[in-house]
Amino acid sequence: MDDAHARHRVDRLWPDPASGLPLEAVTERYEPPPARDGRPGVAINMVTSVDGRAQLDGTAEGLGSRTDRRLMRLYRAAFEAVGSGAGTLRATGIWLRVGDALAARREAEGKPRNPIGVVIAGSHAVPTDATWFDGDERRILVVGRDNPMTGAPPGTELLRAPTPTPDPVWVLDRLAEREIASLLLEGGPHVNAAFLSAGLIDEIMWTVGALVTGADALPMIAAPSSGIAPRPPRRLRLAAAHRHDDELFLRYRFDEGG
Repeated sequence: MDDAHARHRVDRLWPDPASGLPLEAVTERYEPPPARDGRPGVAINMVTSVDGRAQLDGTAEGLGSRTDRRLMRLYRAAFEAVGSGAGTLRATGIWLRVGDALAARREAEGKPRNPIGVVIAGSHAVPTDATWFDGDERRILVVGRDNPMTGAPPGTELLRAPTPTPDPVWVLDRLAEREIASLLLEGGPHVNAAFLSAGLIDEIMWTVGALVTGADALPMIAAPSSGIAPRPPRRLRLAAAHRHDDELFLRYRFDEGG
């Protein structure tokens, strides 16, 4: 066993408790939520502090461990598309790929080396020098009706929504037209809120980082935007729980039709 694998050992707390498992056991036999109602299955993957904050100084950097970042790639590798909001792109440049080893595994399974990248923007211009535009994976940039962008860098498909902010239903319809059956969202909190308000989140992967911030930062899912009525609370079902050192990896699914 090499040092890297030793560092990434986890204990499974639920179901079937077991200790000292390789991190890959978290996603072993994992399948993304299935497509439903003619749209892709949607999951979100986020890390927060114990007090529920999803940002430190405007980004998630520092909230999770190297093991959490490795697990994020393992989940990405299971999906056909991985998406983020433009705010995260502006703050970090974002990197939504899976790394060479997982890319090779996907290729051996007859899949593209990386999932399709999706970025959702509103009316503000998107920085085309961000690292997201550098890869050779297929990319889709969704912008609002009034966004000033008139084109996208090579390898990126530009979709313009008929509304100032792309409606999540419209976004998923466009992905379904491109035969994309599963989408993993990695933030930010406002994108998560829009999809939740539309009832379009099927699963939540949540890493609880072992720190308390005491900060007035955004949570995993922001409060609904002005003019959007909040949905009634929805109950989730715990699908899996794992521990690495003092960090928790939780996975919840909404019941069908929930």
